Amino acid sequence: MDLPKYKTALIVGAGEGLSASLARLFASKEIRVALAARKIEKLGALCHETGARAYACNAAEPDDVERLFGLVEREIAAPDLVVYNASGRARGPFVDLVPAEVAQAIMVSAFGGFLVAQQAASRMLPKKHGAILLTGASASVKGYAQSAPFAMGKFGLRGLAQSLARELSPQGIHVAHFVIDGGIRSAGRTEPADRPDSMLDPDAIALSYWNVLQQPRSAWTWEMELRPWVEKF
Repeated sequence: MDLPKYKTALIVGAGEGLSASLARLFASKEIRVALAARKIEKLGALCHETGARAYACNAAEPDDVERLFGLVEREIAAPDLVVYNASGRARGPFVDLVPAEVAQAIMVSAFGGFLVAQQAASRMLPKKHGAILLTGASASVKGYAQSAPFAMGKFGLRGLAQSLARELSPQGIHVAHFVIDGGIRSAGRTEPADRPDSMLDPDAIALSYWNVLQQPRSAWTWEMELRPWVEKF
């Protein structure tokens, strides 16, 4: 049974937390890592730690995304593992939402995922090999009050993942969507002492991503839900 092997990873929407955990894990597996974010100044320490290279990119801009993939391909290699972590939010009572802010939130959460997946797939299809992982949230399956733009964007990203999985899986590309159903622990956001492990550990999430990447093609999953043991659902 042959397990998939990946050489170059691109994480779009990179920052602290899950993206950093993924970068460390991929680097430990001897996978070259590229990180993309609107502001790359915050990625210096992570790049130094993992050997990753950082690229400035607005994921909602087609020209930016096309330029990003071109640079990564020229300077490292065409990525055969792409993770989309970017998302946009606009909060507030529905009647008070600003249309332009709603449009931007949907552009980042859903349209950006389309742009990145399209560039990734165009490079993976000739080799019939690759993986595209899309990061969702509770809002991917549950629309919360005063959070319609986030729900619209995340529902859209989930629909994209489902469609791509049906189209690209038979061509050798593993597409998977992850519903992160709960808060992610970070240095500035930890659970109370009386509720241990009530938030998702980003390293544990990264391990689940890796487990999906190691699935033989005879038993691929297109979606995985992750939540703490005490999370209600």
